[in-house]
Amino acid sequence: MSGASAALPYFTAADITRLLPIPDAIAALRAALRDDVDPERDAPRLFSEFPGGEFLLMPAQGTRFSGLKALTVAPENPARGLAKIQGVYIVYSSDTAEPLAILEGASLTAIRTPAVALLAVQHLVAIAPPGGEPAPHPRILVFGAGVQSSAHIRAAATAFPDATFDVVGRRPARVDAMIEALSGAGETRGVSIRNRTGSAEAAVPEADIILCTTSTSTPLFDGALVAEHAVVAANGTHGTDKRELDDALIERSDLVVEGRASAQRENGNLTALDAEVWGSASAPANLQDLVTGDMRRTPGRPAVFTGVGMAWEDLICASAVLESAARRDAAPPRAEGAS
Repeated sequence: MSGASAALPYFTAADITRLLPIPDAIAALRAALRDDVDPERDAPRLFSEFPGGEFLLMPAQGTRFSGLKALTVAPENPARGLAKIQGVYIVYSSDTAEPLAILEGASLTAIRTPAVALLAVQHLVAIAPPGGEPAPHPRILVFGAGVQSSAHIRAAATAFPDATFDVVGRRPARVDAMIEALSGAGETRGVSIRNRTGSAEAAVPEADIILCTTSTSTPLFDGALVAEHAVVAANGTHGTDKRELDDALIERSDLVVEGRASAQRENGNLTALDAEVWGSASAPANLQDLVTGDMRRTPGRPAVFTGVGMAWEDLICASAVLESAARRDAAPPRAEGAS
């Protein structure tokens, strides 16, 4: 066993948050899509049973680094005061196949997911047709009050500093607690965040941007209520038995997915699309199409980005953590007993 593999550096959640701010994650993902990442070549992720949930394994290959995210998903954990998603990310040298570092997995996911969503939203806003641009001070509506919801609000507040936020959740007290936590931590200083639980039908038509960040098997709102200029990002679920958006919104919107193959396999928001669509010229654009300018928005139609999470995204973010640590000469202590 080599010295490197005998004692691998371990990056904690605090390390990852410090080394990979959301704007840096967005920039890294954008650069990768412009340079050499093809989402359609991403390896399918692997699911396996786990007591009370499932294993989720996501391998990815890159020129310099390759990686494997190994997570457990335990749906009953939040009711016990425990995290729903836990795990690690292992980074390997693509040249030697040697493991280089271990990263705490849930915090990497908490950064990667909103970074992907806000990357898509920023580009969809930027290519809005004449007359379809959002207001100078966009209204952002967030569905959910969990880890991903607060992460999306922090990310959106960075990407759209002049925005105001409305939040809709299943439990009003939990929404209030999230808003108080964000305000108390100073992460959204000067940003207006309101609890709109119970008034989703009024909040949806007013929104310029809608962020859906909750696991659900039924649509969160009536898609006919979404404004024609609005941008919707839905990436709180994976699996064809779950969906955040209804068919009405999908049918009337310009669509973007992370990758067409992964969306066809796992995206419940898109199950109504005919199988023939995926191999045709009318298939949804993917993130690479959007970032490289190969997608256009249609006047009078909302835009929808819907994702399920892909392995290449985690690899890009994990690589950015290692590169940031190297620039700062800030490698964390080696993990005790790592092998």
